[in-house]
Amino acid sequence: MGTSTIAGIVRGTCVTIWLRLRAAVLPQPTRQQWPQIAQGFLGRAQFPNCIGALDGKHIRVKKQTNSGSRFYNYKQFFSVVLLAYRFIIVDIGAYGSSADARIFWASRMSRWLQSNQLDIHQPAPLPGSSGPPAPFVIVGDEGFKLPPNLMRPFPRQRSHEKRRTFNYRLSRARRFVECAFWILSCKWHIFLSAIQLAPGKCRYSNKSMCSSP
Repeated sequence: MGTSTIAGIVRGTCVTIWLRLRAAVLPQPTRQQWPQIAQGFLGRAQFPNCIGALDGKHIRVKKQTNSGSRFYNYKQFFSVVLLAYRFIIVDIGAYGSSADARIFWASRMSRWLQSNQLDIHQPAPLPGSSGPPAPFVIVGDEGFKLPPNLMRPFPRQRSHEKRRTFNYRLSRARRFVECAFWILSCKWHIFLSAIQLAPGKCRYSNKSMCSSP
């Protein structure tokens, strides 16, 4: 068979697999799952009220004809971005030239978060604390903003001891998504090389998928 024929078969097969299996393999998280996820982050990272770790991974691709610099990222190679938080929710297909924060705010998962369509629990007191209720949050790096359900570290400049301790705890929680990307690349070696995109098929996408942790 010709290359274009095989490419069409592979793409059609992947689309069919996704449509048939996404409800079973990547279901949207339920209200009952969020406390379980938060308990996992508390036990393994000592970071309370955390329901996810947010980060982006650049998937290396071959340069498309007439694509300009849209796929060219700050790491100086062409890529599309996989944005995920602990593979509970993922967003795939943004241009490599886009920053993680910009991709996130344009994504469906951001709209779900802001409109509470993810059905996250109301703020609750931190474990062992009698202070005011604190919201359940997703942790990200310094590039993200600070809406009610997203937490980022304090700026590194002129941070005192308490802030440095907080940043350390947050980084322990955020590393889980980085480890997940590393495991993904080790399991599927295609992510270690440049992928050839189908002509005209890759564009900015804010389609979001959900998965259980």
